[in-house]
Amino acid sequence: MLRIVLFDLDNTLYSDTVGMERDILHRMNHFVARLLGLGVPEAAEMRRERARRYGTTLEWLMTEHQFSDPEAWFTAVHPVGEESVIKHDPALRLLLESIDLPKVIFTNSPMEHAQRVLAKLGVSDLFERIYDIRYIALKGKPHADAITRVLSDCGTAPAESLLIDDVPKNVRGFVEAGGHGLLFDEFGRYGEESIPTIHSLIELPGLLEAFKNEADQLSLF
Repeated sequence: MLRIVLFDLDNTLYSDTVGMERDILHRMNHFVARLLGLGVPEAAEMRRERARRYGTTLEWLMTEHQFSDPEAWFTAVHPVGEESVIKHDPALRLLLESIDLPKVIFTNSPMEHAQRVLAKLGVSDLFERIYDIRYIALKGKPHADAITRVLSDCGTAPAESLLIDDVPKNVRGFVEAGGHGLLFDEFGRYGEESIPTIHSLIELPGLLEAFKNEADQLSLF
């Protein structure tokens, strides 16, 4: 039986067309350039190539470059006001209210970023908890220990849990840990992935209803 739904935050609860990710990556690339003494284009290319091996860019910097000031990173990458590109979303609120299961946020971003985004969207009160990158000891999705820690605090077994995320490796990591996963692929960028996929959150309530009524629930996700 499904007992909880875990939502990624960025590019999942809002469209990546708003430009939030573009702005975040811009700030990341400039921070990496300053830290490593590189030009921004070179830093951006290095970050893209190296960070994909880790859960986050921060984890890459801490592992390979002995960076030891994550709070400076969070301040630079997620400044106050970054959420101005996002609009209040009454339709999202109605959709989430239609899902009669406990809902939490599981994000590789810091708490302050998640709180600002949820407040701007107008859905903060619909989530029982935010599990941010600090909670999971700065090693986020798709690390198995991060997933285990979050689900342990939720009080649910992996088989009772569903993650919706826009990053394929995060969904695969959750499924490999024994959970159920859905890839949110808004623009069909991951057509080659064999992961169960939705292209709009509008699909989710009906899919969850089918999941509850399916005799062999494991076959859906």
